[in-house]
Amino acid sequence: QVQLVESGGGLVQAGGSLRLSCAASGSVFCRNPMDWYRQAPGKQRELVAAITSGGSTNYADSVKGRFSISRDKAKKTVYLQMNSLEPEDTAVYYCHTNCFGIDYWGQGTQVAVAA
Repeated sequence: QVQLVESGGGLVQAGGSLRLSCAASGSVFCRNPMDWYRQAPGKQRELVAAITSGGSTNYADSVKGRFSISRDKAKKTVYLQMNSLEPEDTAVYYCHTNCFGIDYWGQGTQVAVAA
């Protein structure tokens, strides 16, 4: 079992910044990539950013140059630094990993960007 707990969401003005955190715990040792997804009202959940155990990263085109994903292996925590936020970034952000074929999701953290 893997448990993922997100934090760091909130309300911010357009152009502002937020940093999301995802703390992983559990009894399963897994080196799979960690991802951040988001889901806006009425839209499908979409991949925002991913990071491998080796530190390679991948971003959705809509956030390239504005968001940065990183991980602290010692703390078993993944971060999503979000800069130059836009109203279109408003969504619930979820942390995700797939470990031995099982998808694990956090409970989500709300990000709201006011114009």
